[in-house]
Amino acid sequence: MKTVLVLLLLASSLSFAQKPKTAKPKPTKQAPANPEYQLAEQPTVSTERIFGDLEIVATFDGPMPTGVTVSHTGRIFVNFPRWGDKVDYTVAEVVDGKTVPYPNAEVNKTEKKKPQDALVSVQSVVIDPQDRLWILDTGSPMFQRPQPGGAKLIAVDLNTNQIFKTITFPRDVVLSTTYLNDVRFDLRRGKAGMAFITDSSSNGPNAIIVVDLDSGQSWRRLNDHPATKADPRFQPFVEGEPMLLRLPKQKPKKQLFGADGIAISPDGRTLYFCPLSSRDLFSVSVDDLADQQVTENEVSSAVRDLQEKGASDGMETDQEGRLYYGDYENDSIRRRSLDGSYELIAHDPRIQWPDTLSVTDSYLYFTANQLHRQPNFHDGKDLRQKPYVLFRIKIDGHRIK
Repeated sequence: MKTVLVLLLLASSLSFAQKPKTAKPKPTKQAPANPEYQLAEQPTVSTERIFGDLEIVATFDGPMPTGVTVSHTGRIFVNFPRWGDKVDYTVAEVVDGKTVPYPNAEVNKTEKKKPQDALVSVQSVVIDPQDRLWILDTGSPMFQRPQPGGAKLIAVDLNTNQIFKTITFPRDVVLSTTYLNDVRFDLRRGKAGMAFITDSSSNGPNAIIVVDLDSGQSWRRLNDHPATKADPRFQPFVEGEPMLLRLPKQKPKKQLFGADGIAISPDGRTLYFCPLSSRDLFSVSVDDLADQQVTENEVSSAVRDLQEKGASDGMETDQEGRLYYGDYENDSIRRRSLDGSYELIAHDPRIQWPDTLSVTDSYLYFTANQLHRQPNFHDGKDLRQKPYVLFRIKIDGHRIK
């Protein structure tokens, strides 16, 4: 019996001795609370290139401007359309960096009973080769139907600061849907010259309106022509996002505008134009526009598609025949040469919607008015940041004589 117990104890002892020891698990590192890679100090990297030496001529803390023009003696005029901002005067002269109503405060007062005698909502101001100021009044505040007699072209003598001519339009020229946008002149035609106006309507036919400055007679050309109409496929992208009409509690949609930018060659033979809602540039013979004996089909056949240039608002030419325009999708100003080549004049993030351009003998002036930040494009939220700016940049061109 003792022998058996000894053997059992011996076997138990050997079994215990042969049992391997279990290794203790090594402690694991706790995962960080944020699994994202922790970045070191941020390095300096390349940014968007700024091109051109912009000068700030004036800033505007009130309503947004659209048009600008500079006289032969250096006087600067701007306008403020009545689009919803509080507008005390729709045309102004910039004096010592401040705006004053022009030609006077009285004519800038809204006159509902006699819109033909007041400045209703001015979209454009232009100095002609004889150094006279022309005012293009839409007669259409808030893009409403033009008031009878409110849509007009007004001339001001800069020596006397007095209005000396007012041209209104018949109903078959300024339609119920018309929005008069911009104007250029050729004073060599007829007794007193001719004016050419874009109708940029967003809900009616677009056209070039021709005006005989002597008789006051006017007529529509290229009415509802594909070149004056918005490109239905066009979708602008401004500050990185699609620009759409976004009204509160409504589905976003496109808002397309037709013929807007306009410019004339220094010899007065070619008119350049472009829809606001397009990236294409077009031209047409001024001879054909001006001659009422030329049929509409003949005028249409004279239109030339000069191909894509980028989306732009205002345009202007110089005495050298080059075309200047803004690119509102890319914060830029460009110039097109006679051979069809393009060059960059300015690129700067401060160029928030370059609107109207004016060429002098040494500078290109232009307004930047943040049009795309208006409430109707952002569900009723006004994203504009004042002040709006009037810039200029040195150029080697000259104003058309």
